[in-house]
Amino acid sequence: MNNAVSVGTAISQTLEDYGVDAVYGVISIHNLPIADAIGQRQRIRFVPARGEAGAVTMADAHTRVGSLAVALTSTGAGAGNAIGALMEAYNAGTPMLHLTGQVETGYLDREAGFIHETKDQLNVLRACCKAAYRVTTPEQMIPVLHRAIQEARTAPSGPVSIEIPIDIQAATLNYTPLPTVAPLQLPQPSAEQLDQLAERLLSARRPVLWIGGGARHAGASVRALADAGIAVVSSTHGRGVLPDSHPRSLRAFHSSESVEQLFGTCDLMVVAGSKLRSNETRTYSVVLPRPLVQIDADPAAAQRNYVVDDFLCGDCAEVLVALASRVAGRRQPDAEFDAAMAAAVKGAEQALRDQVGAYARLSDAVRGSLADDDIFVRDITVSGSTWGSRLLPTERPRTNIHSLAGAIGLGLAMGIGCAVAQPEKRVLALVGDGGLALGIGEIATLVQEQLNMTLLVMNDGGYGVMRGIQRQHFDNRQYFNDLHNPDFQLLAQAMGLPAWRVTNADQFNSVLQAANQTQGPALVEVDMNSVGELKFAGPPQKKLY
Repeated sequence: MNNAVSVGTAISQTLEDYGVDAVYGVISIHNLPIADAIGQRQRIRFVPARGEAGAVTMADAHTRVGSLAVALTSTGAGAGNAIGALMEAYNAGTPMLHLTGQVETGYLDREAGFIHETKDQLNVLRACCKAAYRVTTPEQMIPVLHRAIQEARTAPSGPVSIEIPIDIQAATLNYTPLPTVAPLQLPQPSAEQLDQLAERLLSARRPVLWIGGGARHAGASVRALADAGIAVVSSTHGRGVLPDSHPRSLRAFHSSESVEQLFGTCDLMVVAGSKLRSNETRTYSVVLPRPLVQIDADPAAAQRNYVVDDFLCGDCAEVLVALASRVAGRRQPDAEFDAAMAAAVKGAEQALRDQVGAYARLSDAVRGSLADDDIFVRDITVSGSTWGSRLLPTERPRTNIHSLAGAIGLGLAMGIGCAVAQPEKRVLALVGDGGLALGIGEIATLVQEQLNMTLLVMNDGGYGVMRGIQRQHFDNRQYFNDLHNPDFQLLAQAMGLPAWRVTNADQFNSVLQAANQTQGPALVEVDMNSVGELKFAGPPQKKLY
């Protein structure tokens, strides 16, 4: 039986078998056979990004809130444009797939001046991905694709790139679909280790569980442990795993003064699936309770940022299930500890409200205009790093999406990926005027795809975070932080976007309600120079300057 198909067709069918429902990319002479197959089969949505960085960021965000997504780029400069976005996906541990073209097999690595050729592209991709592969024969294409998807999804997860020379893309092969492969199973802690940790949780008077992105699949277990009287604090990547409204949620107030004081009264901390990032621990100087126990899928994570008293290597979701089952019915909440938690959260929230001033009302307006399962995306901007990261209540996992690498300019593309992945939900993407300029062309993608998303532009005419750092650490010497901006209302009009401009905090509620009730995309610009300054001097850290 002749099953001859193009390599592009075999790729498209294999992606369909894995439930891929969207590919984001920029078409090129070095990836067109793949794009053509996707177009002919009409089973995967192709989203034409305006740049490769945007395409990868969209696929990253899509995978975070939905199913496996794929970015498609050209070789050379096209793949190079994707590098920063791949670094972000790697930081976030996003199990996405990046397919990139390559020059013809006979010209690989010869520096022959072949169009779109670049030096040592494969190692460049390896440096910013979990793994990278090059396909060298048509018959190898589909086995490598299965391996790449398996590796991307195996914890600790991350993006995987595949280089596919153009002559291989254009070739035919006898194709028989292979069964899809599951992520590799990780070794788990022994029953004795789990018993010992459970006993520690049971005997501790004031235990705390710190959850990160590695615990995003463990919501039921985390809630069970919280119900048993264990305080839960989350990294910003783990927000919503335990709803903020839970009485034992310390939310993401890990470096707030009142929560640090509470830590000082605690006698055990278990860290599950978190890197304890520098911006969340004041450059690793927040004093954490002892004993300090760490759970992580990566054995190299042990002792990486904090010296720990014990380490359990395994998938956080499975370990937390095992712990919750051992603790169930054997531990009762302590009223005094509960009161201390409530006081710490109240103090941290009030301190943040005092800091952000009128913008606390914007946080309240955003929450009031979105359903609990709608998606809030925040770029690295002053608002995103203050009220957006910690004040805005988060009730469900994967509903507060942001850059883990701390890069500005990803918010618009992230919002697009979320909106494609979850079309029935409203997405609100918070961006600054400076960050938006890096990928402003993707507004055209937003409009062309008619996505259910509001773009909230915080316009202070420059890099507000840098202004704050220069004010606090450089004797208020203000250099190079003012920006020339377009008229965002005219830009929205040119793109065909309904748009509003806010100049007074009293407008927050009505404008956001109107924008978020719009069918399709909308833009809201907040004139921060009219509303008032939002002071912020960067994430809490040890003194550097």
